[in-house]
Amino acid sequence: MTGNLCVARDSSALHAARSFRPTGAVWKAGAMDMWEPTWPGRPAGQGSLGRRIADLRVERGWTQQQLAERLGISRVAVSHLETDLNTPGERTVALLAGLFRTEPHELVAGTSYPAAKADRLPSVVARWTEGEHRLALVRRDLWWLERCGADLSKRERDDLIVACQRTLDQLARVAGYGMDPDEVGAVRAELALLRAKHST
Repeated sequence: MTGNLCVARDSSALHAARSFRPTGAVWKAGAMDMWEPTWPGRPAGQGSLGRRIADLRVERGWTQQQLAERLGISRVAVSHLETDLNTPGERTVALLAGLFRTEPHELVAGTSYPAAKADRLPSVVARWTEGEHRLALVRRDLWWLERCGADLSKRERDDLIVACQRTLDQLARVAGYGMDPDEVGAVRAELALLRAKHST
């Protein structure tokens, strides 16, 4: 015996060593027998939070890298979340819920997420970014201008158009500094539409 390695000198001991199969292991044939542990299955009735995160990410049309940038974590960390190698903390679940336009408890409901962690999740989270909110306000103002603009004086109309254009210009200037690519495209499209319809 050398250290922890047992060297079998006769064929019966060698045969016994080769036929040993640890419980829950998968054997691979090859030049050398080796095994890999198998992961225990999920308890009945519980789904995979990682699978739900992956499905929601794909539904939004994002890559793992894009989701990682939105969360402020690495792409590998996102991969580990999606394959259930890691369980996300409460902060990450809250951020994910906001990105996927849901509430934290809805995101983890019916999954294997630990009940003790779920109890500490916030009830609600922000679902919209500041850019999305300001863009929605500009769209509302433009909608209102088209429907009720005839009742306004020329000065009031021009003031409203200038205010909308100023907001869109501000959003376009900060577009390269952390705004979601979808938001950037929406801001640029809205700005082009405003300039085409209401050039001042």
